[in-house]
Amino acid sequence: MLWEAVSAIHDLGRLYDLTLILIRYGFTGFVRRLGLAHAFEQAGRALHWKAVEELVQLNTAQRVRRALEEMGPAFIKLGQILATRVDLFPPDWIAEFEKLQDRVQPLPFEALRSQLEEDLGAPVEQVFAEFDAEALAAASIAQVHLARLFSGERVIVKIRRPRIEEIVEADLRLLERLVRVAEGEVKELRRYRPVEIVHQFAASLRREMDLENEAHNAERMAANFAHQPWIVIPKMYWEFCSKRLNVQAYIEGVPARKLQLAEALGLNRKILARRGTDAVLKMILIDGFFHADPHPGNLIFLPGNRLAFIDFGMVGRLSEARRHQLVDLLAAVIDRDARSAVGVLLDWAGEAQVDMDALLTDVDIFIDTYHGLPLKQLKIANILGDLTNLMRTYHLVLPPDLALLFKALLTLDGMGRQVDPDFDLIVAATPHVRHALMRRYRPDVVLKRGWRTASELFEIIAAFPYDMRRLIKAIKTGSLRFNVDLNQLNYFGWILDRAASRLTVGMVTSSLIIGSSIVMTVSGGPTLWGLPMLGVLGFAGAGIGGVWLLISIWRGGHLPHGEKED
Repeated sequence: MLWEAVSAIHDLGRLYDLTLILIRYGFTGFVRRLGLAHAFEQAGRALHWKAVEELVQLNTAQRVRRALEEMGPAFIKLGQILATRVDLFPPDWIAEFEKLQDRVQPLPFEALRSQLEEDLGAPVEQVFAEFDAEALAAASIAQVHLARLFSGERVIVKIRRPRIEEIVEADLRLLERLVRVAEGEVKELRRYRPVEIVHQFAASLRREMDLENEAHNAERMAANFAHQPWIVIPKMYWEFCSKRLNVQAYIEGVPARKLQLAEALGLNRKILARRGTDAVLKMILIDGFFHADPHPGNLIFLPGNRLAFIDFGMVGRLSEARRHQLVDLLAAVIDRDARSAVGVLLDWAGEAQVDMDALLTDVDIFIDTYHGLPLKQLKIANILGDLTNLMRTYHLVLPPDLALLFKALLTLDGMGRQVDPDFDLIVAATPHVRHALMRRYRPDVVLKRGWRTASELFEIIAAFPYDMRRLIKAIKTGSLRFNVDLNQLNYFGWILDRAASRLTVGMVTSSLIIGSSIVMTVSGGPTLWGLPMLGVLGFAGAGIGGVWLLISIWRGGHLPHGEKED
């Protein structure tokens, strides 16, 4: 297990740096449980176990956030992903993760010029009439510059940092090894599904590093809002876009954070809040493709009470089935049907084992808390907070797409209240939910769903004779087999293998002792230290076998690698 964590020799230096950061922020016990301290001490590298005194004043969530900041870009991104997991972490942890800012010092333009010109296929001066060498903004993956095309349009040039893919991939390899070791060594971590979170994080980060993917996301979003002129999505200049480069139209307006300036320019905050909310709810309930981080930094207010969405590096996707589950959950809450609500929650949580009676009781209490309240008294933050607390209590973990959705709704609610203090997301969402319900049972949609079901049924019926013929043939020839997957079968096999190995070694050891004793009584032949050589070697072999047997018995209570305790 330890060897898996440090098997990549070229990552050892980075692993050592991360270990020191964890120790410095007071996670000494965690490092020791992972076995990393012992590995480095064996390698002759001293670790200093005293934590910084100022950290005594920080709680655990604050120390984790500070450690992630110091670990670098990939771990900052991980913290930002964890900020979406309201189902796993309590509000104080989410608040700390939200403080993680992906802001770094921009690189000098000359450090980017050669890569930029390689992606453009020409010198910068031949592509852009003007190019601002001073970065407009910088993050760990890319930085942004203003420019002007020869046609006169002002554009944003987003350039990926050189070698960032190599750096991120190395950190992802290391992070996955550490998480696998942690999941095996620290039992209480398992319920958080850390390996699953890391896989989600790695996929999200790889998509974010592909700047061409961001352009595809923006273009898809623009197509979804083609008939709504009050929503603006920046135009992509595809002739310049690639994995390392993104060129898009520069949108000049009022950043959503500058609300007083928006009012001074005559913009109506209530209309802006309603249109922004309508846009995000349409993305979620109708399109199934939504901006996963609709905070004020990603919104620009434009004349005519229009809004522009920018930065589509992180988007969420909801399948039709998932959107139906959302509507089902809402209908269950409205109808006070706790059993149906529990069914949706269990569908989301997968194979989690829970006390159904207790969960039904708590869900019924949850529904009763909000049932009958006027819409104005319903707060989305309170509802989602209570729901995620309930899921944490029963160790029910949201799928990644719903974790992003919950986070987007909470962000939208906060943004809406900043723009319009009287904003109420529940009131704003009600017509969209009704529309989603009506759309779900529209004749053309029902007909399409029925046609799909009928097609699948026809395929099953058409294949039935062939499948029956194969089944009968298998029965006649005696080749019919049943594959049974038992959770504990691997462990049981391991136990049998261990027992057989011990029995074999014990028998061989006993035979060596008996045979060597007989040899000792026979005179003649080669000697060693005045004793028959074959007898001495036989006793030595028996001694080694006995020691191995004792060690095997002593370690017998340990589970095999990869197995989890019940």
